[in-house]
Amino acid sequence: MTTPAGAWRRTAVGAGLLGPNGEVSPTIFAEMTALAVAEDAINLGQGFPDEDGPREVLDEARRAIADGENQYPPGRGIAPLREAIAAHRARFYGLAADPDTEIIVTAGATEALAATLLALCDGPDDEVVVFDPCYDAYAATVALAGARLRRVPLRWPDFAPDLDALGRAVTDRTRIILLTDPHNPTGTVLTDDARREIVRLAERHDALIVTDEVYEHLSFGAPFRPIAQIPGAAERTISISSAGKTFRTTGWKVGWLIAPAPLATAILTVKQFLTYAGGTPFQSAIALGLALPDRYFAELAGSMAAAQTALGGALRGAGFEVSAPVATYFTVADAAGVGGADAAAFCRALPAAIGVAAVPLAAFVADEHRASYASLVRFAACKRPAVITEAARRLQRLGSATTR
Repeated sequence: MTTPAGAWRRTAVGAGLLGPNGEVSPTIFAEMTALAVAEDAINLGQGFPDEDGPREVLDEARRAIADGENQYPPGRGIAPLREAIAAHRARFYGLAADPDTEIIVTAGATEALAATLLALCDGPDDEVVVFDPCYDAYAATVALAGARLRRVPLRWPDFAPDLDALGRAVTDRTRIILLTDPHNPTGTVLTDDARREIVRLAERHDALIVTDEVYEHLSFGAPFRPIAQIPGAAERTISISSAGKTFRTTGWKVGWLIAPAPLATAILTVKQFLTYAGGTPFQSAIALGLALPDRYFAELAGSMAAAQTALGGALRGAGFEVSAPVATYFTVADAAGVGGADAAAFCRALPAAIGVAAVPLAAFVADEHRASYASLVRFAACKRPAVITEAARRLQRLGSATTR
């Protein structure tokens, strides 16, 4: 069969996965995870935890399954979860949300993002502005929606946004300003000055703001504040989050979005023809999780801070320059000093050389920006302390390894 035509092609091009010969490559996460498995390496490339979430959340999922909560939930999600999301939003951020009209439960944050972009973009005249580097699903989904992506580079070592560059990128053609805050892959958090400028630009150009907040409870070195708190933002903002990072349940794929009712209705119109709905017993469990005491959320952030400190120290000890994160699972390090001027080649050699896997930061950026990120590597610290300790031990072997 010949290669089929279709929207898949522009999706693959958008994600940087389509080679000149028409062959589709795996994502960088799939490639590095496969190398980690093949070499029995510690996988600090893909951002998933290696231990389960809180016992009471897992027990609630088991109870829900045993009690027969195994059929389709409502398309918007079960009422207890939507109510829990609204209560969580009010409790942590003082923001109100109507669980019946402004909240939609999704198959993870990725579906929330896809449904939002597919619903609210309408072809190549629409532009979506992102900070570069960005999570690879953004470029793929913008391409699938037929819109154009405009990237504003974040520069090593602090990855702070250049607000003048952002101002040049946002125009009357901008349909959406798409944010990740806290930011994957750099581990940064936006300042209030940056949030205010984003809202000002969105108001000036009548753009929407889509904010991916899945790491909201993993901010430990700088305060996280939803952009919807900024005056003028709430009426034009779609806020996306998920349970995967907060409750270490990435495989459950329970996410949600919060938006003004007209925007939520538009997004639901598309979302109902993607998954319609799913994960009924897991939705019950996450409703319970969102009501856990403040101590749980504080300890979650504290444990990540400790893991990041240990990983950062190990990387510095091995000869990397490190950009200290203030949030998320991720630490970005410059590998030039340890033979990683070409981070992509370095990361492909690392599992066999010392038994550690990571991903090159250039995989998250546009082709025209890759030279600026050529030696930068992203490591994930979302592993048990013993695993981070062993990874640190292995990293010390770089001096005699064959990655140079």
